[in-house]
Amino acid sequence: MCTRNNLPICLIILMLFSKTLLSAQQDTVAGIPVNYDETKTGSWVLPDLFALQGGRRVTDAREWMEQRRPELLRLFEVEQFGKCPKRVPREASLFDAGSPAFDGKAVRKQVRLYFTEDTARHQADMVIYLPAEATGPVPLFLTISFMPNALMVDDPGLAPGSFWNREGERMPVQPRPGAPRIGGLDVEKFISNGIGVATLYYGDIEPDFPDGIRHGVRGHYLPAGREWPAPDEWGTISAWAWGLGYAMDYVEQDPDIDASKVALHGVSRLGKTVLWAGALDQRFGMIIASCSGEGGAALSRRNYGETIAHMIAPTRYFYQFCGNRARYGDDPHQSPVDAHMLVALIVPRPLLLQTGDSDGWSDPKGEFLAAVAAEPIYRLFGKRGLERTEMPAPGEPILHDMGYYMHAGGHGTLPGDYDIFIDFMRKHFLPVDAEVTDETR
Repeated sequence: MCTRNNLPICLIILMLFSKTLLSAQQDTVAGIPVNYDETKTGSWVLPDLFALQGGRRVTDAREWMEQRRPELLRLFEVEQFGKCPKRVPREASLFDAGSPAFDGKAVRKQVRLYFTEDTARHQADMVIYLPAEATGPVPLFLTISFMPNALMVDDPGLAPGSFWNREGERMPVQPRPGAPRIGGLDVEKFISNGIGVATLYYGDIEPDFPDGIRHGVRGHYLPAGREWPAPDEWGTISAWAWGLGYAMDYVEQDPDIDASKVALHGVSRLGKTVLWAGALDQRFGMIIASCSGEGGAALSRRNYGETIAHMIAPTRYFYQFCGNRARYGDDPHQSPVDAHMLVALIVPRPLLLQTGDSDGWSDPKGEFLAAVAAEPIYRLFGKRGLERTEMPAPGEPILHDMGYYMHAGGHGTLPGDYDIFIDFMRKHFLPVDAEVTDETR
């Protein structure tokens, strides 16, 4: 039962499962109909990935990177996520330089990241676990989380942290000794495969509600007299992605981590976040986007599940995007961007799209179709796309340079999905490991 003492935890649970509840129980959201009928998805023509704005077509990988990719980045900045201010490098504070964890199997580090000169307000603790037996730098699975670290990982040595409630208050986390952690991040599973794990709480960058701008990094950068960003400036997804750059700044300085082999992971709105972070910052060596749906890897022009109109409704998540995104709520076909273009911005790095077969709200087929549409860019770089046009069955992973995996179930990441993530990381980051091969996946 939710009581005053554990209300923040209950809010986290409700937030995590809200998409599943919506898709299962409602035919309208924010007064807008929701379509789950494949015969009513409509028809669409996707923007051409190869066509430069002057009319000429890209013919090779160099032209894509030097000309077409910058064009697409600018379009997504102005029309969907919003432009961010330039990041100013800031020194992080390592307040746990290496403590034994998980019965000595791991070494724990805790680092405090600072996002602005107001270090007392705009900071986040990132926890890192590395294999204790590692003899050199290791790959890292970095996940941006809905929860403070002490609720993500079952480790009594973690700094407790705090959580934002909807009233705009910081609530201290007080996990009970021996109580299971809600996040269920299985650190030992990664450690046993020679892979490090790191996590940080997204609310430390900016709280996830409209008035969160008063407390987060966007509010810090507002000019005097302004209460909201301009229509082409950052929403919270851009803010979260921008903050992840500071996590990568620290990782590059840690000699125990192979900074070229960082897999960035997020779920739902944080799945959208990691796709955008990976587009903006090519230092992330791999992106694993879980159930990113509308505004992420699912095609907006396909009328299925959540749509732009649902997302930008005043009672929902308009603040996660730039103001210009609202121009396409009535007609997504008018948007100059769609999800296949966002997927293509990750090329040539490995990308895994993970979803659930009953998560209609996030449109697993729409994500698959976006990946198929982006495949020619992977081929342009000599990389392997999905190499099929029919969706795989639940439990059948595709782990090429572009990967797709759909579990049997709904919205989110299930415990078994982490095995697939590890397989994907081993395949692309540890190629001498022969257990996961093109023949087996």
